Amino acid sequence: MADFWYNLAMKLLWDIYEIESNTDTLHGVMFRGRIRKFTIENNIICLAENASDKENTVRFALLEGDESSRVIEFIKNLMPGVTINLVLGSVENPVSSKLKVNDVSRYSTE
Repeated sequence: MADFWYNLAMKLLWDIYEIESNTDTLHGVMFRGRIRKFTIENNIICLAENASDKENTVRFALLEGDESSRVIEFIKNLMPGVTINLVLGSVENPVSSKLKVNDVSRYSTE
């Protein structure tokens, strides 16, 4: 029973955000690297990936409850024409390249 409570307390949940643009190219321009560099320099835990299921879309994930406004502000200053939306919240072990992979019912053994 002690293992259950330890694992419960140590579970990391993530919020996944989607960045899209109708005017700027987001893939192949070191965009993810700039996000990673910013978050590393500011001690923010972040995952960033190109979406493989949507054209010209980048997704990033922050730990649930982390302040997203600094990252969003940085991205909008870097590329003012983008839109950023929270697409999934409280995700365990996120995969940001394909959102459908995050549906835990896909892995049910029942």
